[in-house]
Amino acid sequence: MLVSIHVKNFAIIDEATLDFGKGFNVLTGETGAGKSILIGSLNAALGGKVSKEMLGSKADYALVELVFETDSPEIKKLFDENDLIYDEQIIISRRISLSGRNVCRINGETVTASTLKEIAELLVDIHGQHEHQSLLHKPVQRKIADSFGHLTEKADEVGKAYREYRDALNALEAARKNGRLSERELDLVRYELQEIRAAAVKEGEDEELSERYRILSNTDKIVEALSTVADELTEKNGSASESVDAALKSLSRVSHMDGRLSDIFDGLNMISDRFTELASEVRDYIDEVRGSEEEFAETGARLDVINRIKSKYGDTVKEIEDYAAACEQKLAESEDYGSWIAGLEDKVSERLKILAGLSERLTADRKAVAEKLSGMVSEELEELNFQNAVFEVRLIPIDGYSENGAEEIEFFISTNLGEPLKSLSKCASGGELSRIMLAIKHCMVNVNQIDSLIFDEIDTGISGRTAQKVSEKMSYLAMKHQVICITHLPQIAAMADTHFLIEKKQTDGKTVTEISELGREEMQAELARMLGGTVITESVLANAGEMKALADEWKKNRSFS
Repeated sequence: MLVSIHVKNFAIIDEATLDFGKGFNVLTGETGAGKSILIGSLNAALGGKVSKEMLGSKADYALVELVFETDSPEIKKLFDENDLIYDEQIIISRRISLSGRNVCRINGETVTASTLKEIAELLVDIHGQHEHQSLLHKPVQRKIADSFGHLTEKADEVGKAYREYRDALNALEAARKNGRLSERELDLVRYELQEIRAAAVKEGEDEELSERYRILSNTDKIVEALSTVADELTEKNGSASESVDAALKSLSRVSHMDGRLSDIFDGLNMISDRFTELASEVRDYIDEVRGSEEEFAETGARLDVINRIKSKYGDTVKEIEDYAAACEQKLAESEDYGSWIAGLEDKVSERLKILAGLSERLTADRKAVAEKLSGMVSEELEELNFQNAVFEVRLIPIDGYSENGAEEIEFFISTNLGEPLKSLSKCASGGELSRIMLAIKHCMVNVNQIDSLIFDEIDTGISGRTAQKVSEKMSYLAMKHQVICITHLPQIAAMADTHFLIEKKQTDGKTVTEISELGREEMQAELARMLGGTVITESVLANAGEMKALADEWKKNRSFS
């Protein structure tokens, strides 16, 4: 659940912290007080788009910090996949600067906006003011039905099978379009392949030969320098070795006079031996480095071959091998064109068979899900004051297959007795769509594993008895999920377990938003404002108190049902 939100320098919110509770959290206030700005900051923290205009007028950055508590295995798995430190308390923060630089963090670790969104989708479900409009789109309807029936994984398998089928079909169509290579083209491919195979370039060979060629090109200079080194070490008068030998001879005359001199004597002996070893190593190297004119010519010729092959077929051995493999493929395809096409045709048939089988099973499962979801949503709509409403999830077959199976899924509804069922996109008003979305979410309550549900003014276009039914439905949702709701309706606000008031005030010559949690009496006063407007009479206050008491009684009775 969402434990708290801290907002700083976001639009007209200077700084505010809200500590949410379990159950039903309600936020109310006058129009323009900043209720939707709060939802906007929440969206921003969860990776949504945000403009620089949303920063406070005198601030160079905005900050939103969210604290969640969850023990969801799915979220833990996602944390592991992204190498994030998992804790049952998850802290998400986003800092938006005036320069446009945004920094997103989860439990102190910097993450990308895409990673943040992926994790946020498992933490909270935000239903915005206009989100119910998405219910008109067939892809959204399909996802709802598949999610309700736990068919998402099966639908993904169909999608994968369809893409493999399309890849096989595209390969066949390309082969038929390109046809068999001409003899002239085949001769060129054979020549290129023969040239690559004859060269037989090995991994690392060019670097090794280049190093050897550089040594052979400079043999005279190297030998001259090393010969001088050998002479300086051991062979002529005044050499380093001769000097050390003289020192040893002189020291030998007195070494018996003091035991400590033996260590110095031993050290000089080691130096003398090392000079001799070094001189030997230098002479061995001189013997090795000397190459023949024949080796020099062969090395240069081989480098020419390698460089020519690299210039024509690839900068690396892998690229050259890939080119050769492509040549072999072209030869195999053209020299046995009929068998090649037959093989591609067999692959297409195989992929189509797999796709058809998976799609058929998915269709059968969707039919059962459609029947169940249709009945449940119809019942929910009746409770939301849609008298005699009929809701139906239809499977509409398509020609062939798509990435989503063998059918489209579309929602149909009849809101009045005797009216024919029509596509949801053609007959539902904004207020009706809000209630339909709420009915669907209520049906999904046991499917949806997300702890927190947020509703931003979904009460548009409803009042009276319908508003009461919506409030009851949302309160019921709050028994299994944390629900946070921004509303203008007193019927919904009365059901609150935790009630926040959002007010716009003028402070130090500027407009700011202040948020406060209400106590019992303050809740009643806010309900009275929502009921009576600017003039709050004793009767309005009494009415508000009665509304709150009835809401509490309903929740108490419902909790035992």
